[in-house]
Amino acid sequence: MLNKKSVDDIQVKGKRVLCRCDFNVPLKEGKITDENRLVAALPTIKKLVADGGRVILCSHLGKPKGEPKPELSLAPVAVRLSELLGQEVKFAADPQVVGPNAKAAVEAMKDGEVVLLENTRYRAEETKNGEAFSKDLASLCDVFVNDAFGTAHRAHCSNVGVAELVDTAVVGYLMQKEIDFLGNAVNNPERPFVAILGGAKVADKLNVISNLLEKCDTLIIGGGMAYTFLKAKGYEVGTSLVDDEKIGYCKEMMEKAEKLGKQLLLPVDTTIAAEFPSPIDAQISVEVVSSDAIPADKMGLDIGTKTAALYAEAVKSAKTVVWNGPMGVFENPILAKGTVAVAKSLAETDATTIIGGGDSAAAVNQLGFGDKMTHISTGGGASLEFLEGKDLPGVMAANDK
Repeated sequence: MLNKKSVDDIQVKGKRVLCRCDFNVPLKEGKITDENRLVAALPTIKKLVADGGRVILCSHLGKPKGEPKPELSLAPVAVRLSELLGQEVKFAADPQVVGPNAKAAVEAMKDGEVVLLENTRYRAEETKNGEAFSKDLASLCDVFVNDAFGTAHRAHCSNVGVAELVDTAVVGYLMQKEIDFLGNAVNNPERPFVAILGGAKVADKLNVISNLLEKCDTLIIGGGMAYTFLKAKGYEVGTSLVDDEKIGYCKEMMEKAEKLGKQLLLPVDTTIAAEFPSPIDAQISVEVVSSDAIPADKMGLDIGTKTAALYAEAVKSAKTVVWNGPMGVFENPILAKGTVAVAKSLAETDATTIIGGGDSAAAVNQLGFGDKMTHISTGGGASLEFLEGKDLPGVMAANDK
């Protein structure tokens, strides 16, 4: 999976190049509210344009569930991309994605021109990797470039189906960066290698915990899933979020860490409250208690101050750090302190710091530490599966070097 051909390995002059991007951007009343994903796609698009390719872009947006929904059209993306690229991005409005408009637009293309197809999920076959839509997409191009890491863990027509039907299928710069950072971090890290896992549920990270224990030197657990570990240690965790079915698993993981001689860090103190904040950013009264002294009628909602210091200390000597999942309910300023402390410690270290998409990426960006991280993954689910050691279909489908 780490040895794929990229856009630097091919000649595209005069060729029709279908490029799968991740333009799944938030829209409000037809306006794009966060254009990070568009900006991230520019280097690959500019490279293909500069090399004289006829560049046909495609992406999904939201979940139209196989039917055209005007509010999920990629039309606003074409407008904004034209501004960002400084050249026209022609929008091929076709309810069936590859219809008369798309075919005519591609037919009329000259070298260095750009066309954007309509939302690939307007077609019901897209998410099922159905042959008919894969063939339609393949009929438009000579070369396929996949630059959408966010959907790399799914086998869809626009990333896997089409790749199997063209002779040349490679990855773009964004995808290459993800493979390099996540792949090397997990398979060939500079040590000490520290992994930090947070978020709500143990169930979401079962295989990640097990896989990372084998690869890292220290595994730090925070967030809602820490309480299942604390309960597995025999502690009272009050009304905190606990996955009772996974207590045995947490015990196994603590034993595994000991057997492998790895450090597994759990919160030594916890920020507690009477109930979950509602709305999520509401004022809330909290106190910090030792992790083995959570009252039966209270719930843990963030790591405590001693834990934040302990985790920051563990990061200091690291050479590689991978972080996936916040330390508490970071959407609430009062309960964001643990996540802020971890983000700050990562921002201050010289280590290679890799943030694994989803909530952790949102937290790091919202808290203003984004530019201090070595790499922020663009795919939540995809980066999790990468950290689990799984093969990602969207990456596997590209040609090997």
